[in-house]
Amino acid sequence: MTAGASPILVIKLGALGDFVQALGPFAAIRRHHGGQNITLLTVRPFAQFASASGYFDQIWEDPRPAVWEIGKWLDLRRRLRGGGFARVYDLQTSDRSSFYYRLFAAKPEWSGIARGCTHPHANPRRDFMHTVERQAEQLKLAGIDDVPLADLSWAEADIARFSIEGPYALLAAGGAAHRPAKRWAGENYGELAARLAGAGIEPVLIGGREEAELLDGICRQCPTARNLAGLTTLQDVAVLARNAVGALGNDTGPMHLSAVAGCRSVVLYSAESDPALCAQRGPAVEIVRRDSLAELSVDEVWAALGT
Repeated sequence: MTAGASPILVIKLGALGDFVQALGPFAAIRRHHGGQNITLLTVRPFAQFASASGYFDQIWEDPRPAVWEIGKWLDLRRRLRGGGFARVYDLQTSDRSSFYYRLFAAKPEWSGIARGCTHPHANPRRDFMHTVERQAEQLKLAGIDDVPLADLSWAEADIARFSIEGPYALLAAGGAAHRPAKRWAGENYGELAARLAGAGIEPVLIGGREEAELLDGICRQCPTARNLAGLTTLQDVAVLARNAVGALGNDTGPMHLSAVAGCRSVVLYSAESDPALCAQRGPAVEIVRRDSLAELSVDEVWAALGT
């Protein structure tokens, strides 16, 4: 551990699934550094969620300046240099976050992949490791041996406002719009929602505002489905998952929350992503994979849900 009470900086930007899988490392860093002041540098969508976790003393929002935004770069450099950080844990390990190492005049101890850093994660196979094992190994090389599993027991939310009565299941039919091959067809989710409703289980649709049209289409097939597009926080999703009878979705961020919350989760993968590198982790996760999700029938997914 760094001597004294010198401040610590953790860098973790996104995406949501990666952020959720960093919860274990966050907890390990907090435990290792005891009463030291720990700041997280992240992006706005995760700031409130990270603050509620209790792992950090301050949350800084990364402005993610473009190359030409000189003023923002100077402001970021000024802030980083003024933080007095003795050690930085770069859990993003991207070109951007590694460049931030160069913004410091007096270089802090640094765990990551930035050239010249004190605690490099130099495993040449790091890009072929699952995120969870990769981050655990990175922290071990920085002196933190015990990295727990991600935990969401701290998450709190008032889900009563959604007026969900009786048993329900979560459906996360969306995902990255620029990677449509990662999505099972909306009409398949609609048919599955109708089957759930017929079995006495309320389908609850979760996703962002940008997925409203997709989820509206599912509701047209199953009018009793509850559409929460754009209405939930990350903590809402965690608590909804904690109380659901199950969750189904594509390889997308909310399914990471569902898995860590302990919900029985069925996650659909195509050849677009590799579960060996990024699969959801939790006590009850089943991965269903096809090269193309168009090959996956509703009957097969219904059987995987085991309802």
